[in-house]
Amino acid sequence: MSSSTHATLGVRQAQKLKTRQALLDAALRLLEEQSLSSLGLREVTRVVGVAPAAFYRHFRDMAELGVALVEESLGSLHVMIRAVLAEQQEAEEVIDRSVEAVAGHVRRHPAHVRFIARERHGGVRAVREAIAAELERFGDEVAAALAAQEVSQGWSAEDVRMLAGLYVDHLVMTASAFLEASPEEERAIADTAGRQLRLISLGRRHWHAA
Repeated sequence: MSSSTHATLGVRQAQKLKTRQALLDAALRLLEEQSLSSLGLREVTRVVGVAPAAFYRHFRDMAELGVALVEESLGSLHVMIRAVLAEQQEAEEVIDRSVEAVAGHVRRHPAHVRFIARERHGGVRAVREAIAAELERFGDEVAAALAAQEVSQGWSAEDVRMLAGLYVDHLVMTASAFLEASPEEERAIADTAGRQLRLISLGRRHWHAA
């Protein structure tokens, strides 16, 4: 294959990826005002400026596009929280950094957070299942980080995973609370979230004595 053919294929692949991302971005904007189950692919392709038939070069249907949005929406949050948990800090500092990370994520990606909050219990089964699977994987990652901490010595894998589930559920709930908050309300939400996580942390230290 000639270098010019390689270059042509490279340009085509780049254009394909660009169009795919444009479809995702357009859908996300439209989903600010409606649920995925009510969104039609013609609405999405109209915004992007491509023919409806072009949609199928990238996604089988709107459900598959929704699953891709789930991966995009939760992926960066995974990375941030995993990085925070990996830091060798006191529990109080980890809690504060986790809440800060969630607040920052919501400020940068409000549409992604709103999409997850709405579709977690929405009408598209494939998307509900994708969100549940991503949060399950998120919980497994958090559990692995918690298990490595000294305070978890002697804990069963089941108890560590239960604790991780509490943290993940709380962080998702906190992200949803940040969505429509003013700066003053955001500070109050962060303070409450931090105190609640500290309560969970305190219970963690005394769990085996119960």
